Amino acid sequence: MKIIENNTIPTKEECAGSLKNVFDAMYVLNGKWKLPLVLCLMQSSKRFNELRKEIIGISPKVLANELKDLELNYLIKRNVYPTTSVNIIYEATDYSHTLKNLLIELSVWGEKHRNKIKEDKNY
Repeated sequence: MKIIENNTIPTKEECAGSLKNVFDAMYVLNGKWKLPLVLCLMQSSKRFNELRKEIIGISPKVLANELKDLELNYLIKRNVYPTTSVNIIYEATDYSHTLKNLLIELSVWGEKHRNKIKEDKNY
């Protein structure tokens, strides 16, 4: 879908295509944990327990499931190192970095929205 400029209304086909794309994206990124996990791993590779400490409120079971989903969708990579005690380290893939602009925009919008809610409560 093209960016709406000068009050141009998108065609029915453009809307349908955009909706399909949004549904596809939401299918992969659904839930409240996937994008924070990707962002966390984009900053640096981490072990399971490091992720649990950094992503406050996520249960071990949910974290394990989310990591599996992200791996299936090529957004993270699970590296197993067969040392004396097996080390498993998760890292963001190059493909996950295609979400960088989306994460930046979500962060900016989230800050604006939080400020708007604060302003409205003080109204």
